[in-house]
Amino acid sequence: MSDVKGKTGAVLRETAVLTGAVAIIAAGVFFFLVPSHTSVSSISGLGIVLSNFVPLPLSVITMILNVVLLIIGFFTCGREFGAKTVYTSVLLPVFLGLFEKLFPEFSSMTGSQELDVLCYILVVSIGLSILFNRNASSGGLDIVAKIMNKYLHMELGKAMSLSGMCVALSAALVYDKKTVVLSILGTYFNGIVLDHFIFDNSIKRRVCIITEKEEALRQFILHDLHSGATMYEAIGAYNLEKHNEIITIVDKSEYQKLMNFINREDPKAFVTVYNVSSMQYQPKI
Repeated sequence: MSDVKGKTGAVLRETAVLTGAVAIIAAGVFFFLVPSHTSVSSISGLGIVLSNFVPLPLSVITMILNVVLLIIGFFTCGREFGAKTVYTSVLLPVFLGLFEKLFPEFSSMTGSQELDVLCYILVVSIGLSILFNRNASSGGLDIVAKIMNKYLHMELGKAMSLSGMCVALSAALVYDKKTVVLSILGTYFNGIVLDHFIFDNSIKRRVCIITEKEEALRQFILHDLHSGATMYEAIGAYNLEKHNEIITIVDKSEYQKLMNFINREDPKAFVTVYNVSSMQYQPKI
């Protein structure tokens, strides 16, 4: 019974965090992106352009686009799109619709198109960082990028950049040159933020450790991190003492747990860390 309550509580906490993150993203879109009239690398940006041709609110256009992309994504990429993606993709236009009802006559807070774009990038980066740290996404162009990655064999980063730039260039259909340039620049800087929060998370770390708590560390890696490790004999050049060097490859969250363990159990351990951008291995059965 306690396990069920624990799982329910965890799900509720996760849902609350995802909801808060999506609310932040929606606020960035409504309060900054919409007043700027730019189409910065997002489905909402494309929706702003389409709202000039389709007599529907931005929230409805965004909902239609996200649902269509979700359906295409499920048929093309299958299980890669989990419940979190569905939830955030649908919730974003719901929040946009709520803001449209609460602030029907809203105009720019800053009175500057350039500042609106900058504030949008800064605010949205907060929401995106929360989502990505929870292995979730806001849907939209993420789905397009994954489809391009699967069928055109493009790197995910390049696919995101290309789809985002296409959205930015769509501003030329409606707005003046300044707005188009701001859309392109906003997409570029937004891409830098995405590189930091999304793609840096996919980079793993190769951690090499020499410690006196060798057995405790080995057990922690195998049974707490549920990861693998390799051990090599290392000989110190100064006094020719022999030690075992433990090498493991971990992701961002595992790295934090590993370093916390090392700092707690053996603060004097010798640790070197390298970034690993690609791995090829045979998973254990």
